Amino acid sequence: MRLRLPEERPARPPTGYKIAYPVLSQDGTRSGFTGVSLGGGSPYGVLDDARCVYGRRHRAPARRCDCGFHCLHSLTETLGLTCAGAHRRAVVLEVTVLGSYIRYERGLRYARQRVRTVRVGPCPCGQRATRLTDAGWGRPGWRVLAPDCGGCALGLTGVTFAEFAGLADGPLKVTAEGRGERGAADVTVPELMAEAALLQARLDWFQGQLAKFTGREQL
Repeated sequence: MRLRLPEERPARPPTGYKIAYPVLSQDGTRSGFTGVSLGGGSPYGVLDDARCVYGRRHRAPARRCDCGFHCLHSLTETLGLTCAGAHRRAVVLEVTVLGSYIRYERGLRYARQRVRTVRVGPCPCGQRATRLTDAGWGRPGWRVLAPDCGGCALGLTGVTFAEFAGLADGPLKVTAEGRGERGAADVTVPELMAEAALLQARLDWFQGQLAKFTGREQL
């Protein structure tokens, strides 16, 4: 006798959480996400179907394969994944699980999902992010984006949260996590000295670039 997995028929689709990297198409007309491990080479949209990353013809999720979308039950556990060095710049997605799924102790593996909310972590400087900018790497045809406060990645390709949501293929909510701007009373002397050193370094760089261009014009 062949054993069958127990079937569930919930009154409403389950909700899950996962980490991913936001991506922007090369022509800047579409936004989406890419996974952090299995299937990371295949960006997906707000509403999308899972496909077997091994090229097999079965539908995901198959019992004898590990294909399909993956998510965790716990938001706290998902946020904990962003503490790992490799995933510090990943965002947290809240998803609605659609279609067939296989339940595990910590989460689900499933066939179809709708991304409902994107939780963006702080900028590397520690301030609350206000936009998503080019992270410096990507997938063929897609640029991976990372949280930015609006001042640390000047000159790089980027979009605001509203622009990113507007380029998605469905309704999407993007929120920023982390602390906001601090007042002057919260800033310490060492932090002010570090900021001054950073500003001086930027000024020296701009002056060097300006000298190069000025020298070329004189030649």
